[in-house]
Amino acid sequence: MKIAALKEQILLKKSFLCVGLDIDLDKVPEHIKTTADPLFEFSKAIIDATAAFAVAYKPNIAFFETYGPDGMTSLKRVMDYLNENHPEIFTIADAKRGDIGNTATRYAKAYYETYNFDSITVAPYMGKDSVEPFLSFDEKYAIVLALTSNAGSSDFQTQEIGGQMLYEKVIQTSTQWEGSERLMYVVGATKASALKNIRTLIPNSFLLIPGVGAQGGSLTEVAENGLSDDVGLLVNSSRGIIYSSQGKDFAAAATIAAQDLQTQMQAILENKGFI
Repeated sequence: MKIAALKEQILLKKSFLCVGLDIDLDKVPEHIKTTADPLFEFSKAIIDATAAFAVAYKPNIAFFETYGPDGMTSLKRVMDYLNENHPEIFTIADAKRGDIGNTATRYAKAYYETYNFDSITVAPYMGKDSVEPFLSFDEKYAIVLALTSNAGSSDFQTQEIGGQMLYEKVIQTSTQWEGSERLMYVVGATKASALKNIRTLIPNSFLLIPGVGAQGGSLTEVAENGLSDDVGLLVNSSRGIIYSSQGKDFAAAATIAAQDLQTQMQAILENKGFI
C-alpha cells in the first residue's frame, strides 16, 4: 500500500518533491546548535516547514553516523516524528549499502525495522544477492544506484560491456531479481538526457533524482525525459531547501524554497495532464 499512498500524495500535493535531510551542524543556525539535540531540532523544523509540499524525505545517514550513538539516536527521533506525524510521506534511508547474505539482511532490518524507513538506497556492485535481501521485506523498497551525477561516475557506470553501458546492464539485470517490482533507481539530474533511454528499460519504476537546484540539474529536462505514465519521479533537493537561510528565518526560507519547487512541479503535472 505504501507505493499507492505515494502516488496519491503526488496527485494530492501536486508535487513529486523529496527533501533531503543532509544536516551539517556547521551550517545550521547558531540558536539551533545550542539545543539539546540540534540534529533533531533542525530536522523537525525543516519537516514542519516543508511537509505541505513534500511527498518524501531522505535523511542522509552519514550526517547522523558521524556523531556516533548520539547521532543515531537523533535519527531515530527524526524517523519517529515523521512516522507519527506524517505516516503518508515516503521515507528513504540514504545509506548506499551493498553487501551479501546475512549482512545485507541485517542492514535491511536496521533501516526497515529499527528506524522504520520505507526504503533504502543500495549499491548493486556485488550483484543480486546484495540487493534481494532488501526486497524480502513486505512493502519495503530498495533504490538501486544506476546512473549518478558525481565526477567519478564515468569510471564504471558508462563503460561499455558487450555493446551496453554498465548502468544499462545493471538496470536490465536487476529487473530479473526476486522482488524487482519493489525496485526504484537513482539517476542524477545532471544525467537527464539519459532518462529517455532508461525509461525504455524500466518504463514504470520510480526514479529518485538528486541534483536539482544546488547541483545544477534542470527540473524541466528531468520531467520531460523521465516522467512515467503515473509520474514515477521523486526529485530531491537538499541544500537548496534546508540551507536557504542560515539565520533565525531558516524554516520560513525553507518553506519558500520548497513551495517554489512544488509550484514548478504542479505546472509540469498540469501541462502533462496528470492533474
